[in-house]
Amino acid sequence: MDQRLSLITLGVDDLGAARRFFEQGLGWTPAKVDSDAVAFYQCGPTALGLFGRAELAADAGLPDDGAAPGHFVPCSIAWNARSEAEVDTAFAETLAAGATAVKRPEKVFWGGYSGYVRIPGCDHLLEIAYNPGFAMDENGGVILP
Repeated sequence: MDQRLSLITLGVDDLGAARRFFEQGLGWTPAKVDSDAVAFYQCGPTALGLFGRAELAADAGLPDDGAAPGHFVPCSIAWNARSEAEVDTAFAETLAAGATAVKRPEKVFWGGYSGYVRIPGCDHLLEIAYNPGFAMDENGGVILP
């Protein structure tokens, strides 16, 4: 698995307030994504996503129970692949490196394919995903629509 991050997603309690902070407060421009439930921002070769805390927990298949050890922390980082097969390979590599499987890769509601692992030494999640709606450059950087 090459060394890069594609997307950092923050689980937020108030998506509207978080969007106002980035868009009005910082002057960031959101990507054109056909959804009122999530916001994405191009940040150099990496992208930032804002998603409801409860929705992010549900996407990972975990309860949103606060800070209980071993459960959901409202932040995930993502490594995007170029295919479903690459997701499967990278998922296996993370497990071999000591990550704990949280949600095995599967086809997901937003049209892609993803799984989650828990990063060793913390409760943060790494999503390993293929998103056919996000192009990737030659260095593996995600290019938002």
